[in-house]
Amino acid sequence: MTIKDTLHKYQQRVDAYLDGTLLSDSIEPRLQEAMRYALFNGGKRVRPILVYMVNQMLDGKLEDADAAAGAIECVHSYSLVHDDLPAMDDDDLRRGKPTCHIAFDEATAILAGDALQCAGFELLTLDTTQPGRNLAMVKVLAKASGDSGMVVGQAFDLSHVGKALTLEQLEAMHKHKTGALLNAAVDLGALSSGCTDVETFTQLRRYGDAIGLAFQVKDDILDIEGDTETIGKPQGSDVEQNKPTYPALLGMSGAKDKLSQLHSEAISALQPFGDAAQPLVELADFIVYRDH
Repeated sequence: MTIKDTLHKYQQRVDAYLDGTLLSDSIEPRLQEAMRYALFNGGKRVRPILVYMVNQMLDGKLEDADAAAGAIECVHSYSLVHDDLPAMDDDDLRRGKPTCHIAFDEATAILAGDALQCAGFELLTLDTTQPGRNLAMVKVLAKASGDSGMVVGQAFDLSHVGKALTLEQLEAMHKHKTGALLNAAVDLGALSSGCTDVETFTQLRRYGDAIGLAFQVKDDILDIEGDTETIGKPQGSDVEQNKPTYPALLGMSGAKDKLSQLHSEAISALQPFGDAAQPLVELADFIVYRDH
């Protein structure tokens, strides 16, 4: 099975799970419509895929990973809806389609994001047979999502638009804004498998740290070298908004060198797992060599 086949299999699985668990009936159907618009709009599903891949590498059961995979995608999707708002990044396109506040309206987009965040945490409580594991998952996702993770990364980003950053500051920002949720996916996958080995979590987090930064470096490069149709958002939007990026700080050549270094670090972190980690190796390759 190729990496594209594997990605497609897990994308379909999490989509089917989300479609079967999210409300389809409401006193305000427009809210449900906006939630589904944001959730089912062609995302790569990298975070749920990570959950499934780690679960399988550690001999877990896929059905035990479904809630975590769905939960993290709900939280990720909410964050994108809010990031696109006029008060934040003010983007009109997301994955080649009008952003949620353009397709609906700003208030509906805010509420849809709020509801998706809540839905994510609700999914982690549906199975009442393993309360200890579920509580650990809620803690992982909450910490990665809030003021010690994704949200503080976005706040730092917005407060430093137009300001010079050191490499250390830029990496700290992205470790929170992008990397925290990717590392949460790794932890959720391990937890869903029943893993309790501290060293396993440590090695997997090294991998998560590396691909989290690699994901952002690649996004920064694509903002300059990609085209709007392929990357699904306005090309050059980061440059236009004078946002801090790796190419801005290191130059394009330096950014590509950084990407290569992070790729090597990710592969190195997986060596203790041997052949069982091959899907995660291929996922790292996909993140580094993607065109969108």
